[in-house]
Parts: sequence; structure tokens; C-alpha cells
Amino acid sequence: MNRKFGRVIWAGLVATAAMTTLMLVSPMMGMPKMAIGEMLASFMNIPVALGWVAHFMIGTILGFVYAFLFAERLPGSSATRGALYGLIPWLLAQMMVNPMMGAGFFAINTPAPLMMVMGSLMGHLVYGVVLGGIYGKGGRVTASVPVSGIA
Repeated sequence: MNRKFGRVIWAGLVATAAMTTLMLVSPMMGMPKMAIGEMLASFMNIPVALGWVAHFMIGTILGFVYAFLFAERLPGSSATRGALYGLIPWLLAQMMVNPMMGAGFFAINTPAPLMMVMGSLMGHLVYGVVLGGIYGKGGRVTASVPVSGIA
């Protein structure tokens, strides 16, 4: 397997696990329950275990999107690029996924919309930072040009 593909898969899985861990322990910090696998299972009418598999597959696919479309284009360190990227799936979740799952635009149909939105933001930022940190520069190649013009 190509090293880049392996690195993307690993980064996507670990980043998804980090995000998932945060979201599963968030009720202990006063945040609403955000069991993404259960929500996906309910939405897709599949067993809960497959909902969690779907969640990790989505996280890995989003890792590929980051690696091939954003890693070399975003500014900053690996973690900063990842955090910036994390804002994209967060916005998509708020504007597309939440309404499809009945939570409404920016979770307006939930008992605590602001807490849901902020919890989701924290989770997606953690996802992005871990993704960017593990994936690194994504194979970025930089050319150095001597100041004097003489090699």
C-alpha cells in the first residue's frame, strides 16, 4: 500500500477516535449526549454497530479529502491546517447533516442548540488537529531558491 494512503487511513481513524472519545465523554462535562454512531444508525435504519462503522468510514473519507485537497493549500503548521480543515466538516454538519437528521439548521430543533453546536465544533476541531498532526504536511514539496540566484 502506498505510504501516503496508509498515513491518510491511520490519521483519519485516529482523528475520528479522538473526536468520538471527546463526544462520548462530553456529557460528563455538562454537554449534551452526542453519540454519532447511534444517530447514524437511527437515521440509516441499521444496527448501532454499523452506525459506528459508518462514522469511522466517514472520518477516514474526510481524511482523504483533507490529504488530497487541503493539506498543501492551508496555511500554518500541520495542526493549524488540520484545525482549519475541521471547520469545513463542522459547517457541513451544521448546515446539511443536522437538518437531514431532524436536528435542524445549527441544531435549532434540539433541547440545547448552542451546546450541541459548540460540542460539535470542539469535536471537529479535535478531529482536525489530530488529523493534521498525524498526516503532517501531506508530502508537500518546497523548492528553495537561492537569494543570490546562484546555486
